[in-house]
Amino acid sequence: MKFSYKRILIIGCGGAGKSTLAQKIGKAFSIPVIHLDKLYWLPGWVHRTNEDFECLLEIELKKSAWIIDGNYQRTFAERLLYADFCIFLDIDTEICLKSAYARAEEYHGRTRPDMTEGCEEIVRPDFEDWIRHYQENARPEMMRILEKSKVPYQIFTTRQESEQWIKELQSV
Repeated sequence: MKFSYKRILIIGCGGAGKSTLAQKIGKAFSIPVIHLDKLYWLPGWVHRTNEDFECLLEIELKKSAWIIDGNYQRTFAERLLYADFCIFLDIDTEICLKSAYARAEEYHGRTRPDMTEGCEEIVRPDFEDWIRHYQENARPEMMRILEKSKVPYQIFTTRQESEQWIKELQSV
């Protein structure tokens, strides 16, 4: 299996491990990583205007190589126009919730590395609700957009699957 992709999207529920996987793939194949959360959020959990976010995203999309992690359904179809591969982390809801809370505990009172400085890690009720209902609310539309795009994709239902995939790619 040869790895020739240079523009990779990683999508999935909050807490699925998108940023962690992006970092691992980026390191393994020397591809820069862009976290949509860093583009979207300003310090203090204030979101950018849609126009500002889309301008920043467009700059990144036009680059020759990247791994972009994040769901952001509103811009997913546009991102797929630039992507040559997509990874969907279709991880169990309870695992995502546990991961989100573990991350909040690990970075308590601090900003995690894949987030805008000044956004201290916390699981807000609206974020927990979004995770709880991702499978029925967001996932179907994300899959519809992905399948319509014709961009090749890989679905992982466990983190172990994605780890094994990276190992197999590195051994080629």
